Amino acid sequence: MRIALLVPGPISAISGGYGYDRRIVAELRAAGHAVDVIELEGRHPVSDGAALESARAAMARVAPDAIPVIDGLGLPAFGAGLERPAVGLIHHPTSLEAGFAADDTAWLREVEGRMFPALAGCIVTSPTTAETLAKQFGVPAERIISVVPGTEAAPRSMGSGGPTCRILSIGTLIPRKGHELLLRALARLFDLDWHLTIAGGAPDPVYAATLRNLAEELKIAQRVEFAGVATGEALEALWRGADVFALATEYEGYGMAIAEALKRGLPVAITKGGAAGALVPVEAGAVCEVGDLVTFSKSIRRVIFDTELRVEMAQAAWEAGQTLPDWTTQGREFAAALAKLG
Repeated sequence: MRIALLVPGPISAISGGYGYDRRIVAELRAAGHAVDVIELEGRHPVSDGAALESARAAMARVAPDAIPVIDGLGLPAFGAGLERPAVGLIHHPTSLEAGFAADDTAWLREVEGRMFPALAGCIVTSPTTAETLAKQFGVPAERIISVVPGTEAAPRSMGSGGPTCRILSIGTLIPRKGHELLLRALARLFDLDWHLTIAGGAPDPVYAATLRNLAEELKIAQRVEFAGVATGEALEALWRGADVFALATEYEGYGMAIAEALKRGLPVAITKGGAAGALVPVEAGAVCEVGDLVTFSKSIRRVIFDTELRVEMAQAAWEAGQTLPDWTTQGREFAAALAKLG
């Protein structure tokens, strides 16, 4: 097959969604498929004029024999209509993401409500998102195929080995990731010995500063490290030294960082926004309702305080993680989905 992936640039950006796109492209190419990556300019998903113009130009660049695949983050820029059938790669509906102004959310909901059913089909990254598209956006179930992310082979996280419980949270500093709730939950645990590292980029410096100021206000700044974007050996070191993975996410199309925590045998403490809760077996951690500060704080307390329980959770997480699919398998699944939908 020949495939054209249209994605807001740069595709090298650090996030779960972009990581998925890069790995799928690599696997498709390794399997012999021709993949053209066309990066969209402008602002996304709330499209500005540059994004709209770039979308029109990008579609014109797609080869006649290629299947256009539009990443959901860039899909609203095509809201004026598609000139040819295309497949949507939907990590999650952007209109369900927190942090947008009310008018922008309404605009995204209207555009996605029109665009999703108009696509030739949708490849989504979790069964939860598939159900959302069918029930909330009217996409026929037969035109939705779920291809969950793969996972890399990874060594087991053996923990910090010290008295301090090292908590790792990985997620871009945006409201949807729930870092504010995580900070507030941990601030209630002033009597326990813990340290939090948040690894993630800061696309909005103002919001990032708000989180740092919150840590100061809560008097936990000395226990919280904002590590920024961590890759390579720096990220591996964070995984190796972590005792617990935590994320108070409001919505996840899948939850790749959560899956990686399981793959490495880390107990998890998360909120079950979107598809996140479906990833974690009950024995492998604590899963709470979105926004429930009191319960989330109590759950983390239990995981930090009860070291024997943490060992049991770590084993359950490791066993669950070993059942997760690899990227080569998911690349084949993606190609099969395209062959059916495109």
